[in-house]
Amino acid sequence: MFSDVGTLEILTLVIMAIVIFGPDKLPKLIQDTMGFIRKIRSFADTAKEDIRSELGPEFKDFEFEDLNPKTFVRKQLMGGDEDPLGLKEMRDTLDIRSVLDDKPATPVNGTGRTGSVSFDKSAAAPAPAAAGAPLAPGERPPFDPDAT
Repeated sequence: MFSDVGTLEILTLVIMAIVIFGPDKLPKLIQDTMGFIRKIRSFADTAKEDIRSELGPEFKDFEFEDLNPKTFVRKQLMGGDEDPLGLKEMRDTLDIRSVLDDKPATPVNGTGRTGSVSFDKSAAAPAPAAAGAPLAPGERPPFDPDAT
């Protein structure tokens, strides 16, 4: 929460507190503030326990942090004991290192070029290959205008 507050800022706040409240009232103010924080924490913990008890035994492992969308998505994607969407299998089959490796680009159509590919609209489109069948060497993949 306060990860970007440095020592100079903290020192400035301490000096300002001493100047504003005085050295004689500052310890009492700190005690009162800490007591207030403790009361709020105990109130929040009591409210959480009341909600858990009202939800019933099905929700005994319910964590309020799961209501945060980022935490929920991270928990679902990173996996847990249950994986109803099959995301763990997809994550295990995805090999991100192969994508990030610095392998040299393969030549396009045997010309030795690895730059951009230009499409000639006057050229006849190749016959569509069977779904899932590998392309023959030199054969262009089918063009799908909806996918671009």
